Formats: sequence, structure tokens, C-alpha cells
Amino acid sequence: MMSSDKKRVQFRAPHRLIDRTDALADVLGEDRTDILVTALREYLQEAAHDDALTQEIAAAYYDDEISVEQLKALVGAEEAANLRVLKRQLDEGFVDEVADA
Repeated sequence: MMSSDKKRVQFRAPHRLIDRTDALADVLGEDRTDILVTALREYLQEAAHDDALTQEIAAAYYDDEISVEQLKALVGAEEAANLRVLKRQLDEGFVDEVADA
């Protein structure tokens, strides 16, 4: 990843967690940032395959709380495409229901 593709973030974490991160970085010969980025990447990857969380993500998309780009970043392009089609079908179904009422 090129430097221009990175974004600086700052956050507070418990001392014990950072101490563990630093110890692992020492063992692996990496720096703290590498460990944190890897942990975050793995967490997000696992979260994308959690059915309950995927349902929450879908609901947020259906309610227009997140954008298509955010949806893709969270669940991947293929799943995002499926959810976009379903949203379109749901929206059309709603319009049909209102028109029939």
C-alpha cells in the first residue's frame, strides 16, 4: 500500500492492550502500527462473515444510514450488489403496496 493510500488515525486504548501489542511487535520484529492494522483488518474480515452483523449492515443500508461505498467496504462488492438488488426490490414492493392501497 502506498503512503498516499493511508490515513492517520488517533485513538485511546487501555495500557494493557497497547503493552501486549508492543510485546507482540517486538516478538515479530514489526512495529505497533503493523500489528494494529493487521488486527483491525482481520476483525473486519471476520465481521463481514458474521450473519447477525451482516443483517445489521444491510438494515443500515436499507435505511440509508450508510452509502453504497461503505456497504461495499464492509461486505464486499458481490454481497453489496446482492443487497442493492434486494433494496431495489423492497423499494419497488413498497411503492406497489402504497399504489394498491
